Amino acid sequence: MITSPDNEKLKTIRKLRQKSWRRKLGLFVAEGEDLVGAAAAVEWPAEFELRAGADVEPELLAEVSALGSGSRVIGVYRQRWSEPHGRLSVYLHGVEDPGNVGTVIRSAHALADGPVILGPGCADPFSPKAVRASMGSLFARPPARVGDPAELPGRLLPLDAHASATLHEARLEAPVVLCLGAERAGLPAELAAEAVRIPVATDSLNVAMAATVALYEVANRMAAHA
Repeated sequence: MITSPDNEKLKTIRKLRQKSWRRKLGLFVAEGEDLVGAAAAVEWPAEFELRAGADVEPELLAEVSALGSGSRVIGVYRQRWSEPHGRLSVYLHGVEDPGNVGTVIRSAHALADGPVILGPGCADPFSPKAVRASMGSLFARPPARVGDPAELPGRLLPLDAHASATLHEARLEAPVVLCLGAERAGLPAELAAEAVRIPVATDSLNVAMAATVALYEVANRMAAHA
């Protein structure tokens, strides 16, 4: 039983709140029984797990928790990355909010067979907020990454709220990569030129909502013509 805040495992969890340490160590934290269970379900082994009352004093686990009191288990895992693949995947460019990144990972796991591909300027998918937002999908479908949109495979289908053509009009040829940028900056010019939009009554959708709507539309159209 861990009874000291100076324990090395507790120190590691504290360090992993910071992106620089996650990058240096190649590790990340998953907190809560649902996320730890999601990792076990796909046989993604933990470097270590700490359970309140069994491995560590509950108040010490609460001190290192990103959620505060009430956390019953924290697991530390080694990061994994996928290669771009699949008939349908998502590319994110400059999406800085980790909650949005994690939510898109969850939506892509539900609606596509390929991963979320992260481009320059995106939030760390292994940050605590992104891991929580993915609701375990990060373990089932690890993200991919590219240094430049030119590395993306297949038919690119950029989304832009100001495009003239609509998503429903888009030609679909698998593999399809849905491309979304940050809500203010949007996509790079070389992608935005071919963009389509989701017709909505408001100015735009949150990037995670837009990705989910587009994934549903494209997945269903592709299934109907398979």
